[in-house]
Amino acid sequence: MKLKVFIAMMMFGLAACSARPQPLETVDHVDIDRFMGKWYVIAHIPTFLEDEAYNAVEEYALEDDGAIATTFTFREGGFDGKAKRMEPKGFITDAESNAVWGMQFVWPIKADYRIIYLDEAYSVTIIGRNKRDYVWLMARTPQISEAQYQEATEFIAEAGYDLDALRKVPQQW
Repeated sequence: MKLKVFIAMMMFGLAACSARPQPLETVDHVDIDRFMGKWYVIAHIPTFLEDEAYNAVEEYALEDDGAIATTFTFREGGFDGKAKRMEPKGFITDAESNAVWGMQFVWPIKADYRIIYLDEAYSVTIIGRNKRDYVWLMARTPQISEAQYQEATEFIAEAGYDLDALRKVPQQW
């Protein structure tokens, strides 16, 4: 009996391993200087901290030591809601591509942060995570065209995300 339970557990373990999603493919290369600056969050599968975000903006600045000072601001619950601000620090973990970062909100934990889409003009990007739990569609402007949005959401779905969880972030400037 114990052998059968052991075999069943091994089979389940192997099935669980094979069911893991493949690592998210990132863009080939990010010109980190061009990537710095302000990005408006157009849509996201939000963390619990940002599930009612309005006017969400992520801003990056390269520090002398190579770390990325990050400022994330938004209004909670509405355009006149309480202003929120977070300042995590980004660390490039794949220097060949600059597309994989560890984003540190609390020391020493660095969350997976992957640039999985970036248009040639550096005007639209998609940030994902291997777990496919959170995703951020961002642009240099507060709005993008409906065609750009549809293309981006198709990309997000093809990357393995549940589009039912995707939320458009209201932007009013």
